[in-house]
Amino acid sequence: MLHRPRRLRQNAAIRGIAQETHLHASDFIAPLFAVEGEGIKSEIASMPGYFRYSLDLLETEVKALEKLGCTALLLFVKVPDELKDNEGQEAVNPDGLMQRAIRMIKDTVPNMVLMTDVALDPYSSLGHDGIVEDGEILNDASVGALAEMAVSHAQAGADFVAPSDMMDGRIEALRIALDTSGFENVGIMSYSAKYASCFYGPFRDALDSAPVDMENVPRDKKTYQMNPANAIEAKREVELDLQEGADMVMVKPAMAYLDIIRQTKEISSVPVSAYHVSGEYAMIKAAAANGWLNEEEAMVETLTAIKRAGADLIATYFVKEILEYLR
Repeated sequence: MLHRPRRLRQNAAIRGIAQETHLHASDFIAPLFAVEGEGIKSEIASMPGYFRYSLDLLETEVKALEKLGCTALLLFVKVPDELKDNEGQEAVNPDGLMQRAIRMIKDTVPNMVLMTDVALDPYSSLGHDGIVEDGEILNDASVGALAEMAVSHAQAGADFVAPSDMMDGRIEALRIALDTSGFENVGIMSYSAKYASCFYGPFRDALDSAPVDMENVPRDKKTYQMNPANAIEAKREVELDLQEGADMVMVKPAMAYLDIIRQTKEISSVPVSAYHVSGEYAMIKAAAANGWLNEEEAMVETLTAIKRAGADLIATYFVKEILEYLR
């Protein structure tokens, strides 16, 4: 035989030099959950091994991540119920939890890239990413609120804002708002192809941000997040965000959408990120806890597949484990 592909698989050294996809510490974004209070490190029941932190302990966590080689953070906050309303007014409070967390992180680890979640659902009394009126998620009014939120995050010190809402036209609105406020160098990582996925459940537990069960309030987010059956639509969403000025684009979730990551990589002129979401993390954790698979091997294989599909950056709850593995 002239062709024997197995020659490149004979031993670990040969497999190593023939390996096409490699993971590096700089590939990963660490999601962080901040809560009010002091001395709080609260494990999320549906996300074993992942925690919400009060700011004093979050400071310790970001130092530990930096020591492991982490270079990028994605910040979320769990807002107390009494501060929530339909318009998400707390989102622009200069002394709000998000703004205080941004300042603390940039003071503590100034060389790490800090990205911040721009969405109304953590602040919404109705659990939606937009303002609700007569059973409808208002697009343009919500975009205005998101633009104010982005500027507030920039004022606090964010390096990138990460709008995760999927309202139409919000990237251009955020870019204009940031530029006219003197924040031309604050970037936008857009959740460009974010699907209405069942895999977000544990995340919504973490932030208590699921839609409420009330009359005249949509029970799901399908009028603004994408239909999991659609790929051509994802291409359109990405192209629009690129036209509107996105500095990075994201596909979310990752494992069930590797084809969308590849499609996005082929058309994008900016870095492509992918979010290995809470439900995908929880599945591996649960299967490993039951002895059905090896957790480390499943983690490495999964993250390698996401990168192989075309992701330049991967947000994952396995950040500490993968960084320890790479070391």
